[in-house]
Parts: sequence; C-alpha cells; structure tokens
Amino acid sequence: MNSYDVVIATFDDHQKANVAVSKLIDGGFNMKGFSVIGKGYHTEEKIIGFYNIGDRMKMWGKYGAFWGALWGLLFGGVFFAIPVIGPVVVVGHLAALVIAAIEGVVEGAVVVGGLSALGAALFDYGIPKDSVIKYEAAVKADGFLVVGHGPADEMARARAVLQSSGATRLDMHQAVSPAVATSHLAPAAT
Repeated sequence: MNSYDVVIATFDDHQKANVAVSKLIDGGFNMKGFSVIGKGYHTEEKIIGFYNIGDRMKMWGKYGAFWGALWGLLFGGVFFAIPVIGPVVVVGHLAALVIAAIEGVVEGAVVVGGLSALGAALFDYGIPKDSVIKYEAAVKADGFLVVGHGPADEMARARAVLQSSGATRLDMHQAVSPAVATSHLAPAAT
C-alpha cells in the first residue's frame, strides 16, 4: 500500500474555512485531494439523502452559499445525520469513504468503537482513532474541517497555506496508509 500525508485544519466558522479553500485553489492545488466537513444546519431531524456529483445541491440555512460553492469545487459530496452531532455535510474525496462506511452499516455491519460514519471515513484515511474523536468533537461544536491528502511535499505546502488561514487547530498525519476496510466494522448482532 502507498502511504501519503494527511493535513487537517479545524476552523471555528465557515468564512475562515472558505478563505482557506480559496487560498488552496489560488495556490494551484489539485482540489480532488481535499474535502470540507461541517454541519448542514437543516432544521428537520431526519436524514435528507445523498447527493451525487451531477446533482444540484440545495442547502438550507445560513450556510447555503458556502456549501453550494464548495460542492462544485470539491467534486461531489454527501449530506447525512449523525446521532448526537446532527446533520453533517462532507464535500470532496472523503465523501466517498463516508458513503462506503454508511453502506457497510446498511449491509449488516455496525461501526464500533464509538466511530460514526464520518469517523470511520477518517479512520479509513489512516487517521488514528484518538485524533478522529477530536475531529468529530470539533464538527459537533459547529467547527469546520478542511482535509487534504496527498504526497508529503504537496501536503507540506497545503499545511503552510492552511496555517495562514486562521485555523484553530492544524494537524499533519505523516506517512499514513489506508486502514483495512473492515478494521472498524463488525458483523451486526442477530
């Protein structure tokens, strides 16, 4: 398996996350390697559904323009609800891993160890579980994550850009490899 670096910046509001994404774009980064995660702020308490890359995104609440713009820039996404955290939006490459984690649950496996579908996707990236729990807590507290993965030199450049964008927390996970897909899944009890 090939290893790669993952940089994760935590922002306390969507404007700072948006500025960070704009700086990454202006810096010439391949945005297919980046994702943004945050709450969707939908008012109902049910799962809304999944949106594919070709679908038009319609968001509710004060972050509609933010998520709509990112949806087009970061190549697709998913909108779902996590118990306790609430509605969450993931746009970019990480959305596919979230969908895979959710499909694993739907097909008879359960996410164990306290990880949600979002946590399972981050864990699949190779992020340590203790860090995953911190990222889930940041999203629960209305924070936004900008996540990048790729070669070490590119992620070092991305880290510098994100650092200049007002991140409240900035982590670099070096030389990580994707977790074994079933390492956080167990058969559902019958």
